[in-house]
Amino acid sequence: MKIAVAMSGGVDSSAAAALLKTQGHELIGFTMQLWNQRRGISVDENGDPLPSRCCSLDDVYDARRVAEQLGFPFYVLNLEREFERDVVQPFVTSYLSGETPIPCVACNSRLKFASLDRLALSLGCEKVATGHYARVEHDAAANRYRLFRGRNHQKDQSYFLWELTQEQLSHAMFPLGEMSKPEVRDLARGSDLDVAEKAESQEICFVPDGDYAGFLDRYLTAENRTEQIPAEGELIDAQGRVVGRHDGIHRFTVGQRRGIGIAAERPLYVLSIDAPGNKVVVGSAEELLSEEFTAAGVNWIAFDEPEVSTRADVRVRYRHEAAAATIVSLPQGRVRVTFDVPQRAITPGQATVFYRGDEVVGGGWIVKNQ
Repeated sequence: MKIAVAMSGGVDSSAAAALLKTQGHELIGFTMQLWNQRRGISVDENGDPLPSRCCSLDDVYDARRVAEQLGFPFYVLNLEREFERDVVQPFVTSYLSGETPIPCVACNSRLKFASLDRLALSLGCEKVATGHYARVEHDAAANRYRLFRGRNHQKDQSYFLWELTQEQLSHAMFPLGEMSKPEVRDLARGSDLDVAEKAESQEICFVPDGDYAGFLDRYLTAENRTEQIPAEGELIDAQGRVVGRHDGIHRFTVGQRRGIGIAAERPLYVLSIDAPGNKVVVGSAEELLSEEFTAAGVNWIAFDEPEVSTRADVRVRYRHEAAAATIVSLPQGRVRVTFDVPQRAITPGQATVFYRGDEVVGGGWIVKNQ
């Protein structure tokens, strides 16, 4: 087949390209320039770019080198404007609303796959391949594409792909879906790729130091929106009693324990964030437990929106162990999820993904924690 390969410059996408090449496919490599690391936002106190392991200029160079080594054409797509519009700005808005966003989901479905699908079609490519640890299969009987966890559950990335549509899944190809990370590195070494020992990216690409509050401060300053930088406010308990002060709601997330700044007899955690009131609610570990929440923007993959309640194992963040729950459809693409056993720190802004075994049933965005 003729395949468009998304290349990040890391070992996973490079190994995926090497595997497809050995299988005899015709490849065209693409790297997306998404964020200008030299812009006065992702810099340190000296004005130097913060070190990044994803989407940097060095990564573009690494991806080009891999394409040269494997012998296929390579192109760079400048999607900085689209990335800021569709990923960065919603990220900022979400934080200012008291949520804790996860931008990688939107980046995959609304930017990367959407852009590559258009390019692949224009170039006559049948598939779009990435280095994700996931699997996609076509169910001929149901005439539907199904998404599954990567065979290696420790590296599984299906959580970040739940927003993919049937059209996008019909073009998607995940060559590493059956492999483990050591196997992928061995493949890269066997292909003599320079990136075989390259470290993995752990942080959001445009916040390489992991300081989300600092990024928001710098971004809003650069955009002349300093009046939107969250101000100091009150820390309150679940009964509404003031127990301290905070230095901006964007410095807190549900479930957080460290950095609250209150000396108490027992550990305190962030229970919720009241953005309109500029308040952070804190309480005990027991108060973090919740059995029900609402999700919006739901995308069903395994089947169309069900008319009756659905049982599934539900994750409420990437590292959360899926727990048994009942899902009930609500109007306007929403669902209500009720766990059999209360779960900890269900956080607005995060993605929730529904599983049956290894299959991704669907997913949505957490909008309400009860």
